[in-house]
Amino acid sequence: METKLVLLVILTVFLSISATVRTDYIRPQPRKTLHFPWNPKPPSHPQQVHISLAGEKHMRISWVTDDKSAPSIVEYGTSPGRYTSSAEGETTSYSYLFYNSGKIHHTVIGPLEHDSVYFYRCGGQGPEFQLKSPPAQFPVTFAVAGDLGQTGWTKTTLDHIDQCKYDIHLLPGDLSYADYMQHRWDTFGELVQPLASARPWMVTEGNHEKEKILLFTDAFESYNARWKMPSEESGSTSNLYYFFEVAGVHVIMLGSYTDYDELSDQYSWLKADLSKVDRKKTPWLLVLFHVPWYNSNYAHQGEGDGMMAAMEPLLYAAGVDIVLAGHVHAYERSKRVNNGKSDPCGAVHITIGDGGNKEGLAQKYRHPQPEWSLFREASFGHGELKIVNSTHAFWSWHRNDDDEPVRSDQVWITSLFSSGCLAEKNYELRKILMAP
Repeated sequence: METKLVLLVILTVFLSISATVRTDYIRPQPRKTLHFPWNPKPPSHPQQVHISLAGEKHMRISWVTDDKSAPSIVEYGTSPGRYTSSAEGETTSYSYLFYNSGKIHHTVIGPLEHDSVYFYRCGGQGPEFQLKSPPAQFPVTFAVAGDLGQTGWTKTTLDHIDQCKYDIHLLPGDLSYADYMQHRWDTFGELVQPLASARPWMVTEGNHEKEKILLFTDAFESYNARWKMPSEESGSTSNLYYFFEVAGVHVIMLGSYTDYDELSDQYSWLKADLSKVDRKKTPWLLVLFHVPWYNSNYAHQGEGDGMMAAMEPLLYAAGVDIVLAGHVHAYERSKRVNNGKSDPCGAVHITIGDGGNKEGLAQKYRHPQPEWSLFREASFGHGELKIVNSTHAFWSWHRNDDDEPVRSDQVWITSLFSSGCLAEKNYELRKILMAP
C-alpha cells in the first residue's frame, strides 16, 4: 500500500510539472541536417543573394561570385527586365585556414520609393531578382526567427515565413551554424536566398558566428564579410551593433559577444543613440540581441546577466517596448519586466531561438514558472510582429506543427509611448541617458 502511495505521489508531481509545458501537444521528431548536392554555376554567376536596409530609402544588395573579376554592379528598375538605374559597390573576401571565399559584393541602391516592388540584376548577368521596399508608415510587419541553421526544420520554418505577408526579417543571432566549416556559410546563403533576396534581412551575431581560432583567425570574420549591416549608416564602429528605422519603429541590434560594460564602445554608442530617439517620429522602440536576459529554461541560465546589469537601466530609461533574443532553442514570452520582476513600464521580452538549428530543442524548464513568464514551449517555429499603428502591435508565435504553421501564442501590445510610462519616467532615470 505504501509503495503504491509513493508511486501515485511521484506520478502526480510529474504530471503537474509537465502541464506547464503543453501536455496537449505531441512534439514531432528531430529532422536531419540538409545536404546540398554540388551544383556548379558559371564563375560570374551571382550566388547567395541577400538584401538589407542601408539608411533612409536605400538597400544593400550582397552576393558572392567565384569570378574574382566580376563587377559589383546592380541594375534595377520598377519593371521586369527594364533597368533604369544602376549602382556600383565594394567587394571583400577572406581566407579561413584552407578555405578561400569567393568575391563578396556589397552594393547600395537607392533612393527607392517606399512600399514598392523593384526588379534587379547583380553583376550585369544572371537571373533577375525581385524585392519590395518597406512602407513609410504603419502598419509594418516583421518576421522573426533566430538560431536557424540548416536542417529540415529550418526549411519548414522558412517555408512558413514565406507564407507570411511581412516587410522585414529580424534574426537575433546564430545564422548558418557553419561552426568553422566555411562551406556551410555558402550553403546557408543558397538556402535563404529565395527569401533573403526579396525582403531585407536584418541580423545580429550569435555565439555560432564567433569562429575564433587563437593566433589564426579573428572572431566574426566570416560573418562580418558576408552579412554587412548598416553600422556606418548608424554611427557604429562595429558591424556587431547598429540601428535602423522603418515606418515609425526604431530598431536597435546589439552584440552579446562584444564588450558591453560601461567603458565599452557599444555602451557609449547605445546610450548616445537612445538619447536621440524621437518617439514622436518613431513611437515604437525595439531591441534585439542573442543571449536572453529573462529565461526560465535550464539552457544558458545566467549567460545574459552581465549584459543585463550593464544595459537594462539604459533600455528602461529610454522606454524600450519589446526585446527579442535567441540562443535558447525554445520559445518564451514575458510580461513587461525590469530588474528581474514585473513592471508595467518595462519591456516585453521574447525568446525565439527556435528556427530549426541542428542542436535540437531545449526542453527543460525551471519550476515553478516565474511570475514574469507568461508562455513558454520548446518547439520550432517563428514569430510575426505587426506594428499596426503608433499605439498597438500584434505579436503571434507560429509553431511548426508537423508541416503546418499553427498560431500557438498571440497578444496585443500597447506602446509605452501611448501608455504614459515615458511621461512618468522621473528626472533621475532620464539623467542616465543624458550623462556624459
